Amino acid sequence: MTDVASTAPAERALKPALFNGMRLKCPKCGRGRLLHSYLKVNEHCDTCQEDLRPQRADDGPAYLTILLVGHIMGFVLHFAYTAFRPEPLTLALVLSAVAVASTLFLLPRMKGLVVAYQWSKRMHGF
Repeated sequence: MTDVASTAPAERALKPALFNGMRLKCPKCGRGRLLHSYLKVNEHCDTCQEDLRPQRADDGPAYLTILLVGHIMGFVLHFAYTAFRPEPLTLALVLSAVAVASTLFLLPRMKGLVVAYQWSKRMHGF
């Protein structure tokens, strides 16, 4: 009989991989760049040569970004309206700008998070 522990792949640490992914770094080494444009994942890490092609983030990062921004903006809308009573147009314009800016900031980080999670759990070919 073969030993199950010897045939199983080595465990990958989840927390460091997620931290590296949110920093847009390679989930394995934490030094190489994960993305080569706004949302395009590199084929491999420049530092450790880890193959990053098997990742399939699809719509996951967009859903996570909408979830976070929507909840935060709902709280901010309630707080701003009850505390300051601004004009509706002013409130809509300011919160729209904040929502767009925070979405553009969070989207690549959520992509890095999803790719790092997949790498850590050996999903989709990793």
